[in-house]
Amino acid sequence: MLLELGRAVSFLMSILSLYWAMLSAFFIPGSHWQERLALFAARIALAGCVCFLSALLFSTRSQSPRSTADASPISTLPMRLYLWSASAMIILFAVSWFLEEYYLPWARKS
Repeated sequence: MLLELGRAVSFLMSILSLYWAMLSAFFIPGSHWQERLALFAARIALAGCVCFLSALLFSTRSQSPRSTADASPISTLPMRLYLWSASAMIILFAVSWFLEEYYLPWARKS
């Protein structure tokens, strides 16, 4: 019972930490790209730690008779969520940086 509750709480914490990292990457008005990159890198690393701790809870075997073996922490839902969302945020961050540096100055001139 406590393991299932711990899994739910840790999964919620991992979602919130990824949300916090996304906010620091895209929604800080008036800051420079270098500041956003440093803050994003620190927060995505912290989100990775939270997701890995949640994955450890998800990989432990519960007391139900259906669970037979422990799963790898990398193959659990919190780590898959982290890997997919971190890669998507990194790609979107790079695209937005490129558009800001190379497209917007050109668009403002015309």
